[in-house]
Amino acid sequence: MSVLFSELLLPGWAEGSDAKIGLASVTSLTGDGDEFTLPCHTADPELFFSEESVQIAIAKSLCASCPMQRACLEGAISRSEPAGVWGGELFDNGKVIAAKRGVGRPRIHTQGESSTFAQEAAPLVQAS
Repeated sequence: MSVLFSELLLPGWAEGSDAKIGLASVTSLTGDGDEFTLPCHTADPELFFSEESVQIAIAKSLCASCPMQRACLEGAISRSEPAGVWGGELFDNGKVIAAKRGVGRPRIHTQGESSTFAQEAAPLVQAS
């Protein structure tokens, strides 16, 4: 799944206010064109909104060398970014998360837990 920038443009989302730090305040601090040399401006934008853990790790590593990392992260937190890598952190539904959950249902029991569960449940099944 890819997130387009146009999908994120909700009314007031990127505008600066007392509570929110807008995108312009992060990318236009220098005003001398340096903002277009930032990793997020020179790399593939899909990298920062990927579902793949390898690409997310690459995006985070690009942010690590960015001089605007702290301002970007503060801005993303203030705007409750809905998705993507911002300031070296991964956001989902406005919250910083460690990693995205993979596709599919999570396992209910591991191999060891399944056999233990079966042994504990056997007397209960026989009693009924």
